[in-house]
Amino acid sequence: MGMSVGGPGGGPKADINMTPMIDVLLVLIIIFMVITPRTPNGLDAIVPQPSPNKQQDVELENKTVVVQVEMNGKLKINQEDTTWDGLGPRMETIFKERAEKIAFVKGDNDVLFMDVARAIDIMRGAGIDKIGLITAKLEAGQ
Repeated sequence: MGMSVGGPGGGPKADINMTPMIDVLLVLIIIFMVITPRTPNGLDAIVPQPSPNKQQDVELENKTVVVQVEMNGKLKINQEDTTWDGLGPRMETIFKERAEKIAFVKGDNDVLFMDVARAIDIMRGAGIDKIGLITAKLEAGQ
């Protein structure tokens, strides 16, 4: 923190004092190090991935539970017809002995979102931890 009054020639000497610039840079580095881990993350989504060889494993087929909401108000659990009142108890019996409580909901193109949300709500009430959504493009493998 000294100041050069002059050189051997007798005039003022123009030197840049690096200490304040280094202090500013260190403060900026510390600020960015603190802010970076606190950035918010997006929502986690579980999406079933189509197999590349298009062959479905029988064990995986028995493990995956898909609730299909159709336009006329009908429900299907893995191609088995059910009703709105029977969805909750049926899901409880399916997932009673399973450790992984993961299911998927598939809605027709013209079905109301309210019906899909109702199915998700009933499934959450039955104790299913993770619920994914299946779309037509995903099912086609695109």
